[in-house]
Amino acid sequence: MNRKSIAVAIGATACAAVPWIITNDYFVNLASQILIYALLALSLNLLLGYGGMVSLGHAAFLGLTGYSTILLVLAGHDQLTTAILSVVFSTACGALFGVLALRASGIGFLMITLALGQIVWGIAYRANELTGGDNGLTLPARPVPFGIDINSASNFYHFTLIVFAIALFCIWRMTRSPFGAALCGTRDQPRRMSMLGHNVWMIQWLTFVIASFWGSISGLLYIYYNLFMSPHAISLQQSAEALLMAILGGATTLSGPIVGAVIITIVKNVVSTYIERWNILLGLIFVIVIMFMPNGLVPGCRQLWQSIQSRRKAPAPETKSASEPAP
Repeated sequence: MNRKSIAVAIGATACAAVPWIITNDYFVNLASQILIYALLALSLNLLLGYGGMVSLGHAAFLGLTGYSTILLVLAGHDQLTTAILSVVFSTACGALFGVLALRASGIGFLMITLALGQIVWGIAYRANELTGGDNGLTLPARPVPFGIDINSASNFYHFTLIVFAIALFCIWRMTRSPFGAALCGTRDQPRRMSMLGHNVWMIQWLTFVIASFWGSISGLLYIYYNLFMSPHAISLQQSAEALLMAILGGATTLSGPIVGAVIITIVKNVVSTYIERWNILLGLIFVIVIMFMPNGLVPGCRQLWQSIQSRRKAPAPETKSASEPAP
């Protein structure tokens, strides 16, 4: 086994052992939140880091899945059918949003995604009879996948971890596939890719649909965790936080959004209990990282480690003895 395989095995073992290492249910639930937001940031990172498309409405897919899940359960459908239909509905909306958003690029794409996200938020806020408005909707109970009760903190964490691991593997395979290479090509050289015969628009649209699918999966986990959905969960702030997670950790890597999700979730839920102005601290962290590691924490730490290793391997300069005559 190489070093990467050993590191992955150690990391997977450590993640699986979290409920036994941390016996406090609060921190186990916090770990579940980190996985949910990490998946949301990873799905957004397909657009941002690999596709070069900045979206400010990605939280809409979390809300579309959450609201449709609750409404279908209240209508009497079983949990499995509800989960499938909710994800399909949210992904279909993502396909439609992609057609609209990809009519522009750059700042135009960002503004269209922002507008679409705000439309979803506005419907959730104003349609009181359907969504409950500002009061939100409540999911009666969590599902029982394969007969396993996931109401306890440890069981729900392991359920979330399994879904997250499957999603991470699928996203990793996609980014390492020829399609992932073509996606990076459309990000860096769209005109050249078009001249080589690639359908740039179709590649970007498919990426948008895939990103909306994984964002919908994170929305499913979100509603199972909170058992409640309100317009706040799909606000501009939520989309901006997912974007910050990807940028803070490093948008060009898979591990970057996970690191960003860990930092931001801990600051929001733990540090905020001790520091009243925790938003200032979060902004300060972001500014420092952008100043000294503009590509994000993960690429920055990797470059720092490589520079340290190169200095260690570099041969020491030869020094002349004092008795050797000068030339």
